[in-house]
Amino acid sequence: MSDTPQYGLEQARAQLPLIASEAVAGYSSVITRHGKPVAVVVPVAQWREEQIRSRQGGVLALRGSGRGLWPEGAASAVAQLRDEWA
Repeated sequence: MSDTPQYGLEQARAQLPLIASEAVAGYSSVITRHGKPVAVVVPVAQWREEQIRSRQGGVLALRGSGRGLWPEGAASAVAQLRDEWA
C-alpha cells in the first residue's frame, strides 16, 4: 500500500476527478483523515472480484485454516466427547 497514492480528506475532495480517473485506469487511492486511512477508492472491476470471492468462500473458505493447531488424535478425542452427550 506504500505505492498507493494517499490523499487527505480535503485534498481528495478537491482532487476527486483525478482520483476517479486513476480508478478508471486501474489504480487505487487511499483517503486519509488526520493521517489515518479511512477509505480506499478502487477500480470497479477489482471491487467486483472481491465481492464474488467473498461470497464464494463462506465458511468453507476456512477449511484447513486450523491445520497444525490441534495435536494428533484430537479428532477422536472430540468425537468421544461428543458421543458422551449423545
